[in-house]
Amino acid sequence: MAAAVFICDGIRTPFARYGGKLSTIRPDDLGAVPIKALMERNRGVHWEQIDDVIYGCANQAGEDNRNVARMVVLLAGLPITTSATTVNRLCGSGMDAIRIGASLVQSGSADLIIAGGVESMSRAPFVVSKSSTAFARNVALEDTTIGWRFVNPLIEHQYGIDLMPETAENVAEQFQVSRADQDAFALRSQQKAAQAQQADLFAEEIVPVPIPVSRKQKEPLIFSEDEQPRPDTTLSGLEKLPTPFRMNGTVTAGNSSSVNDGACAVLMASEKAVKQHNLTPRTQVVAAATVGLEPRIMGMGPVAASEKLFAQVDCTISDMDIIELNEAFAAQSLAVIRSWKLPDDAAQINPQGGAIALGHPLGASGARLATTATYQLCRTGGRYALCTMCIGVGQGIALLIERV
Repeated sequence: MAAAVFICDGIRTPFARYGGKLSTIRPDDLGAVPIKALMERNRGVHWEQIDDVIYGCANQAGEDNRNVARMVVLLAGLPITTSATTVNRLCGSGMDAIRIGASLVQSGSADLIIAGGVESMSRAPFVVSKSSTAFARNVALEDTTIGWRFVNPLIEHQYGIDLMPETAENVAEQFQVSRADQDAFALRSQQKAAQAQQADLFAEEIVPVPIPVSRKQKEPLIFSEDEQPRPDTTLSGLEKLPTPFRMNGTVTAGNSSSVNDGACAVLMASEKAVKQHNLTPRTQVVAAATVGLEPRIMGMGPVAASEKLFAQVDCTISDMDIIELNEAFAAQSLAVIRSWKLPDDAAQINPQGGAIALGHPLGASGARLATTATYQLCRTGGRYALCTMCIGVGQGIALLIERV
């Protein structure tokens, strides 16, 4: 029987807009912020006994290169003996870090793990290819912020290289998700996020980040609230936005997730470590699953991932008190929700808003879903939460947690 693995704490930075309040902070410095907060908040932990730090990061082409997780460990002030690894499952990287960490604890290979992720999409660099032959002049310049780069012609021929919004258009067409329904879903996400901010529901999971300012200002600015939400969003405003990804399409900037910066860290422990370090378990990791599917409809990944996950446990989608479904696009979110035979506005889905409102810093988002779901379960007294995401190039990931 697998050992129990508990989520004892989870902390994230506020998520910032592209080029916004976190754009001056390097990703390795940013990733250290929530770990420092974990250390401050859990002073009874003997941090030299951390078995591993596992961080997700989707880029790793700039300042986040050379195993950003290890850089984060050093910058956060964890003992020099603390090992660390960086994982890349694109959008699912932060959740995959939790899945891997949980597996280590469940197998008895570890007792204390920090898992999470970081992404600075603002600071993602342009990269230049090397020439394949002497004196060649056919070098390529690629933007690493998001999406395909240095495409393999065989992949392009066999599977296509649809941009992420184009995959959402594919889903909208194949699963008959209208523009009106997408805009209505996006508006609900913005409204729920605004209500959550007004009620201070994110306070426990967010650590404020000091932002360096010019020498003329003595004190740094304090960034303490997600920057992406637009509480003034209206349905008429969403309806006016263009569909730049396909002629007569349905996907817009308003019904899609955004490009963001942020970091999140989760402290996981075995039953033995909980007692040894005087920790308080909040939730327990029950199961996790990953799947692959056609890249052109990658947004449907949560359907197959949740099916695979539920095959491992004695519960179904109807048993979920909270469902944190990453809102890569309203089109795929609605197609997934309808495949579960739930209403478009199901109350248990993203009750505090999702990525359309809150933002989607790729490597951190999966850990954010698990963190938010943990606090929601504890606040509401629910039992189960499903966290699930679609992943670029055709994958899905799902995580099931249970309130302790």
